Amino acid sequence: MPLLTEPALPPGSMAALPQPRIRADGLLLRPWQPPDRPVVVAAYADPAIQRWHCRSMSDGEAADWIAAWAGRWRGETGAGWAVLAAEQVVGQISLRRVVLSEGEAEVSSWVLPQARGRRVAPRALSALGGWCFATLGLHRVELSHSPANPASCRAARHAGFPAEGTRRGAARHADGWHDMHVHARLDTDP
Repeated sequence: MPLLTEPALPPGSMAALPQPRIRADGLLLRPWQPPDRPVVVAAYADPAIQRWHCRSMSDGEAADWIAAWAGRWRGETGAGWAVLAAEQVVGQISLRRVVLSEGEAEVSSWVLPQARGRRVAPRALSALGGWCFATLGLHRVELSHSPANPASCRAARHAGFPAEGTRRGAARHADGWHDMHVHARLDTDP
């Protein structure tokens, strides 16, 4: 069936670009590198990250996770960045569910325990959102979080992602099904 609208972004729009390093108000977002494996393993051993991301990782799994990001970039399905402060990895931010034809993507992030409370997530989210709109040309970037995770709600609001609503029973965590709050920013938002 033919579509009656042109794609928001044509195939190749993302893969034609090198994955950038993005400066973010005292932070640097850079593509993951193989030497980051121990940080990824430690992050996914943290109880809070495990609670909201529902996984743990061995060293080999972390190596595979890091290596997979380059293929996701080339395949235009996702992108992952290590978030650095003072040259140390303090978190991660990624684009998931990239749909160029619709001009949209979803963001996921975590922050290591020692960096929490320093507004790492909202600074990284604001910078990545700005890049998505100004350089990649997306129309909509969204994120979702459990209502039981108020830190993610604060990070979204501080980064200019207003709440839009709640998807009931939308994500399964170790303790059962959670509703998910949805936040989004459009390329037309200030």
